[in-house]
Amino acid sequence: MKEKIKQLELFLKRSNFDRGIRLGVGILVPFALLYLLGYAEYAPAIVVGAFLNAPGDIPGSVKRKVNAILISIGLTMVITTIILFSKPFLPLLLLALTVISFVVSLISVYGFRASLVSFSGLLAMVIAFAIQKETANEILVQVTLMGIGGLWYLVLSLLFQKLAPKKDQNQLLSDTLLLIGEYLKLRAKLLTKKTKREELLKQTFILQNQINDKHETLREALLTARKRSGRSRYEEKQLLIFVSTIQIFELIEAKHLDYKMIDSIFGERKGFLKASKKLNKVMGNHLILLSELLIQNDKIPNKEVLLKALSEANESITKYIDTVKLPEAREGALVLKNLYDYQEHLLQEIRAIRRVMANVQDASKVSLKREDSSQFLTLQEYRLNVLIQNFSLSSTMFRHSFRLTISIVFAYLLGFIFEIQNAYWILLTIIVIMRPSYGLTKERSKDRIIGTLIGAIIAVGIVLITQNVIIYSVLAFISLILAFSLIQQNYKSAAALITISIIFVYSLMNPNSFELIQYRVIDTIIGATIAVVANYIILPSWEANNLKKILLNALNMNKKYLLATQKLYQAPAAHKLSYNLARKEAFLAISNLNASFQRLTQDPKSKQREFQLIYEIVTLNQTMISAIASIGNFIINHKTTPASEDFNVLINKISNTLQISCDSLAYSKVKKEVLEETVENAQEKLFEKYHQLSNLRDENIKKGNTELDTETLHGLQEAYLISNHMNWLKSLSESLKKATERYCSSTVIRQ
Repeated sequence: MKEKIKQLELFLKRSNFDRGIRLGVGILVPFALLYLLGYAEYAPAIVVGAFLNAPGDIPGSVKRKVNAILISIGLTMVITTIILFSKPFLPLLLLALTVISFVVSLISVYGFRASLVSFSGLLAMVIAFAIQKETANEILVQVTLMGIGGLWYLVLSLLFQKLAPKKDQNQLLSDTLLLIGEYLKLRAKLLTKKTKREELLKQTFILQNQINDKHETLREALLTARKRSGRSRYEEKQLLIFVSTIQIFELIEAKHLDYKMIDSIFGERKGFLKASKKLNKVMGNHLILLSELLIQNDKIPNKEVLLKALSEANESITKYIDTVKLPEAREGALVLKNLYDYQEHLLQEIRAIRRVMANVQDASKVSLKREDSSQFLTLQEYRLNVLIQNFSLSSTMFRHSFRLTISIVFAYLLGFIFEIQNAYWILLTIIVIMRPSYGLTKERSKDRIIGTLIGAIIAVGIVLITQNVIIYSVLAFISLILAFSLIQQNYKSAAALITISIIFVYSLMNPNSFELIQYRVIDTIIGATIAVVANYIILPSWEANNLKKILLNALNMNKKYLLATQKLYQAPAAHKLSYNLARKEAFLAISNLNASFQRLTQDPKSKQREFQLIYEIVTLNQTMISAIASIGNFIINHKTTPASEDFNVLINKISNTLQISCDSLAYSKVKKEVLEETVENAQEKLFEKYHQLSNLRDENIKKGNTELDTETLHGLQEAYLISNHMNWLKSLSESLKKATERYCSSTVIRQ
């Protein structure tokens, strides 16, 4: 019960619920005010205007939000005007439907915020069929009032943001901490769950993509805030937490261990890894707890559990050495020590978040310059050229727009010919659930149908119990608020609540509720069926056909990240910013690749061509970026020796191999490879350096010098990590080259 109360409290304090309340106020105030003033007949149009323009109200830059809602207001007014004037003339109406559906849906090429503006426009087109206005004067009054409603919602949104200016950012930070906590726990399982690693790795792809999405939104929200007037103390705190989440995410990525090597070293002695695994779980759970406290504003929990788990992880290194004995234990001890150092750095970042949340005065400040911070923003291009470039059958969004247009025109004609009551509900279902990918459309169709059936059953039960119009009004209002709050988290529940709200709104005007419920369910099923079938047969966009461009970008970004790490090794202070930028681009590229792979898994089995090969390529890319991050993280957090010529030779070899993979995908001229003999010599020299340090340590132990000073330890760690990781990266790059060549060959054969 206590846990349920806590979850309810978290839900009520979420920014999603806040936006639901925003919409509720946006609907209730115009109705109440105009009713009291005696102009109740104008209220529906204003409410429709507020409702249509609410989708653009999402977290991020205030300027971009205002621009998006203003564009949405203008677009919904123009579309409503065109549809209302075209309704009496079927040929003109069909032409308007076709042009509006195609052009407005194609706006989505400008990014997520633009896709919400596009949705508002399509929603306005559908709702216009429910508006009964015939004369030019009535239509112009309707459209004007809708514009006023949109402006009213914009003012209301800005007012809510003024009253709770940091709610959206806190929610995003909370969601990010939650996802990273879950990710950390998942990585703990990878350490020892040998038989389940493939399944667990697929789960990591989903979490990585979600974390990167949150980070992108936070960059926009936090790095663009108060550019002119500077950051407030609270914004400074939020930025500190954000920077720590990025550091934690990179640290986790940097420890994508060579699990085959781990299995080989520890074999039956995996019990020594349990302390490290436990520490990961403890830190993951602590991050999840902090994510909840960020919303609840409660006291920070005691850190003793964290410190105890860290101490146990450190003790396990000593126990391993005492059990296995040196020098046999050295390799395993270095693995455990590197793992411990990584977890210690993780804990430092978690403690930094704790200090910020606890309002500790000496918490470090963010020193990122404005001109530097702007480089970390992913700017969306809004030029006409972007639209023109997507005006091709090779564009996924072009295919989606064409498919959606055909579906909407077909659905309208179906409703017109068979005189289906409230046929616009079919159109509404199509625009709500149809997505560019077949898998997501199918999933949303299923959720929509199940949600509608659940909502209908609940509504029937309530109608059988009471016919009280006041109860209907209250339930319709509450259901709408909850539906809008849940639509991003749980679409099935949102669909059920929307159905309840719509049924009770119509029940206030039409006493025959059961007939209404029947039509609602039937129209939803028809719309969902049209959407799924259209996605399958009309210019389908199977992810296997769209993967090459995304894969090519991931390989290029990995190569740039590798070269940025090489420069970082040579001069850490001078190249840290360029390294961080390359890291961000590489992480985004791999996130896009992971997202593409997830879409592939949702496609029909018959369309998942070369699935295992693609999975191998995605996994190799993921492992490579983690290995590069591991080297970069070590360089940043330790005082290192100068980068050797052998290191540079291997970097050039790996970079060249990656370029060959890129050239294969782009069908470009393949570059000459670095001489294999030179590469082998470089590998041998790196391993030789580690063995020299290792042998020197053995000699000191024999002489009785058992104490290990920090400089020697770091030297051993550096030599071991660089020699093993460079060998690992070379092997990964060669495997990637072979896999991409096989992938390109299979693509050519299919063509």
